[in-house]
Amino acid sequence: MSLVVNNNTMANSAARHLNDAYSALQSSTDKLSSGLRINSASDDAAGLAVRELMRSDISTLQQGVRNANDGISMIQTADGALSVTDEKLIRMKELAEQAATGTYTDEQRALIDDEYQAMASEITRIASATDFNGIYLLNGNLSGDGITIHFGTGNDEAEDKYTVQIGDCTASALGVGLQSGTGAGATVSTQTQAQEALDALDAAIVSKDTIRANLGSMENRLDATISNLEIQAENLQAAESQISDVDVATEMTEYSAQQIIAQSAVSMLSQANSLPQMALSLIQ
Repeated sequence: MSLVVNNNTMANSAARHLNDAYSALQSSTDKLSSGLRINSASDDAAGLAVRELMRSDISTLQQGVRNANDGISMIQTADGALSVTDEKLIRMKELAEQAATGTYTDEQRALIDDEYQAMASEITRIASATDFNGIYLLNGNLSGDGITIHFGTGNDEAEDKYTVQIGDCTASALGVGLQSGTGAGATVSTQTQAQEALDALDAAIVSKDTIRANLGSMENRLDATISNLEIQAENLQAAESQISDVDVATEMTEYSAQQIIAQSAVSMLSQANSLPQMALSLIQ
């Protein structure tokens, strides 16, 4: 190579290597300071796309867990109210049994029936007043289409959501009290009516228990769903970490290597810049 003063090829080469080392050093610094292997699309375009899809699924699954927990809270609200309805129906059957015996007069049965009707009215009041976040649960509003609990990342009927249906739990729907009409469970004001009410109350209790059993099975199903969603989210987070997170040990090794190369390039650039001085010594 000729000794020239117009161009310093060795200095240019050293400067190019210094820029490369400095860029690599900056990249390692970004990764180590953020903890992420991918900080921009230039780091890994395909990996970035996969990571963002995974992150969206993870966030959606975590919201799905919250949705399912809200569904459980709603079911527990309905079941708690039905436990009180259960107490009222038991008391009504006790009153019907009392009025069914022949040792009471019709006047006394009328007094018994007053409490009987009060219990029926309370059952209707509970059904009409029980709500979760403004959604009434026991008045028959959810006996048809029900309410959808959405927890999955898509919109598949079989995989991403459940429909919770809750039957009408008013006294009229259960067939007890004067609100139900003139059927067997309407009143206990006579001995015959009281005897007939016993079977009607059994049917009402069975209807109420069927609703509670369905709620219990749905609560258990949502519990299992939550466990599955949490496992899915955990596995996705692990997979996302493999793609996105930086291996600190490996990257620190790369950082140290690039730091040494940068220092070496700076030193050699300084040496290369001094070479034209040799040409000047020949001119003097």
